[in-house]
Amino acid sequence: MACSSTSSIQKSFKYDVFLSFRGEDTCTNFVDHLYHALQQKSIHTYRDDVRIKKGKRISDELIGSIKDSKFYIIVFSKNYASSSWCLDELLKIMECHSTIEHTAYPVFYDVEPSEVRKQSGAVAEAFAKHEKEEAAWKWREALKDAADLAGWELKNTANGHEAEFIQKIVEELSLELRSISFNIDEKLVGMKNRVKDVVSALGTDFEDVRMMGIKGMGGGGKTTLARAVFDQIFCQFDGKSFVENVREVSNASLFGLKSLQNQVLSDVLNDKDIKVSSVYDGKHLMKRRMRDKKVLIVLDDVDHIDQLEALAGEPDWFKP
Repeated sequence: MACSSTSSIQKSFKYDVFLSFRGEDTCTNFVDHLYHALQQKSIHTYRDDVRIKKGKRISDELIGSIKDSKFYIIVFSKNYASSSWCLDELLKIMECHSTIEHTAYPVFYDVEPSEVRKQSGAVAEAFAKHEKEEAAWKWREALKDAADLAGWELKNTANGHEAEFIQKIVEELSLELRSISFNIDEKLVGMKNRVKDVVSALGTDFEDVRMMGIKGMGGGGKTTLARAVFDQIFCQFDGKSFVENVREVSNASLFGLKSLQNQVLSDVLNDKDIKVSSVYDGKHLMKRRMRDKKVLIVLDDVDHIDQLEALAGEPDWFKP
C-alpha cells in the first residue's frame, strides 16, 4: 500500500485533505501546525485562509474545493457553530461524506463530542444566534451526524499535548491515503510481486539503518522498481529524497556531487536554501543534520563508490 499524494488519488481529486475550521479559534495555532504537518508528509491540503466572515454564504469556488477533496478534517472548537459560513461548509462536507468517494473526520479541539452532538455547553452558546434561521435544523443535523463519526479528541489523546495529537492525526491519515493511493501500472508485468519482495526484504519493524542495492542490466526495470517501492513506503519516514541520474549529474561537472548533496539535504530537511561549500563539507553536514531523522533516500543509476560515499557514506549518518 502506498501513501504518495501524487499517485492515483490525484487522478480523481485535486486535494487529499480539506480543513474546515473557525479561523478566530484555531487559524494561527492548532490548524496552522496541523496544516504544516500534513504538508510535510506530502499530503496535499486545502486550507481556506480567507475564511473571513465577509458574506454569509460560502462561495461556489469553496464548494468546488470541498468536492475536489478526498478527506475532510473538521476542527470543532468553541465558536465553530457561531459561523453560518462554517455550518454551510459542514453541510456540504457531510453531503459529500455520504458518498463512497469521500470521508470526513471530526477533531474535537476544545469541545467534547457530546457538546457538538447535542449542541450543548459552548456549542449551544455559539449556535444560539442561528435559532431563527431557515437552515438551523439542517445545521443541527449536520453537527449531530459529524459528532457521531470516528475522529480525534484532544482531551483524550496524548494527554492533551497538541504536538503528539497532531502527529497521531497525520500518521493515521497517511495510512488511509497509503491504503487507497498506490497503483502500479498493470502493464508492468510482475512489478507488484517485485515490489512486495523488496519491501519484505527491507522489513518494517527494525531499529537499525538498512541499505539495499538493486543491480542488473540496463533496461531491466531497476528505476521503475525503485520508484514504485519509494512511492509505497515514503510516508513512514520523516524525510525523503529520490535522486535521479546520479551517474550523469556527478560526471557532468566538478560540482556534480555537491549539487546532489544539496538535493538530498533540501529534500530531507525541506529547506531549499541549503548550500554546501564542498563535497567534504556536504558529508559532514549530511551526517550532522540527518542523524536525528528517519529518512528514505533512493540513489538512482549509481556507478561509482565515490557517489555512495558522498551521498550515503555511513549508517551513522541516519537515524534508525
